[in-house]
Amino acid sequence: MTVREMQEKILQLKKEKDICILAHSYVAREIQEVADFTGDSFQLSVLAEKAPQQTVIMCGVRFMAETVKILSPEKTVYIASPVAGCPMAEQMDKELITQVKKQYPDYTVVAYINTTSDLKTVCDVCVTSSSAVKIVKKIPNDKILFIPDCNLGAFVAEQVPEKEFKLLQGGCPIHARMSKKDVDNAKALHPDALFLVHPECRPEVVAEADYIGSTSGIMDYARKSDAKEFIIGTEISIAESLQYECTDKKFYPLSKELICPNMKATTLVDLYNTMTGEGGEEIVMDEQTIKDAKKCIDKMLELG
Repeated sequence: MTVREMQEKILQLKKEKDICILAHSYVAREIQEVADFTGDSFQLSVLAEKAPQQTVIMCGVRFMAETVKILSPEKTVYIASPVAGCPMAEQMDKELITQVKKQYPDYTVVAYINTTSDLKTVCDVCVTSSSAVKIVKKIPNDKILFIPDCNLGAFVAEQVPEKEFKLLQGGCPIHARMSKKDVDNAKALHPDALFLVHPECRPEVVAEADYIGSTSGIMDYARKSDAKEFIIGTEISIAESLQYECTDKKFYPLSKELICPNMKATTLVDLYNTMTGEGGEEIVMDEQTIKDAKKCIDKMLELG
């Protein structure tokens, strides 16, 4: 079966079985082409909640599928590739943060959306990379324990100097791999390009940026900008997606090392097999976990 033939079968099955397909912006292009929605993780969860379909398949990583289930507990939610995890989401657990909270009892625990549902149950408020600064500013407490990404936390702390931050050593190993040397190399190769970067990158990389924002923010900025060349400081597939969309512009990945193996774990075959009942994994969560994890998301929506 060719890629196109499989895509046609998926579109047919989607219609027959009334399935909503979600694709994160980092997954393969051929999956995005058959998805109902493509975008950032939380944005996809909100769109899935509003979608009429009762079955949802997430082509992304596990914490994203869990977030869909938290917001739509009545729906049947699958992750297309059960092995697709997120190193950042998995590096801190409920037990660890419960102990840290005892050390800093007067701090508000702010959790990046890139966390497990289990960890969210002991956090006060959730944030996305695009809403973090706005939400942290609105939190009544001036003491913030930000988890798990210390790079995003450092970026937020810089924007909100009036508050006191406690950061733990954690984050995205792919974004954190980038250094100022990578930026210098890319700028030497493309001196006329604007540098757009994700705040999960190290402070030394973020400091060199012309624009700092979420995946969607980076894409929107590039689409609307009058500039013609851009260095993209996030997962390599974003430069590819933008190149398809904006054929009159040029996009260069910051580094060929900016590839997330977990996001690349999901294939078109995984999606097809999930739809035929021969693959994928249903996300099953108990009512109490859903209820407790949703509290910090509800607080984010209230403040955001």
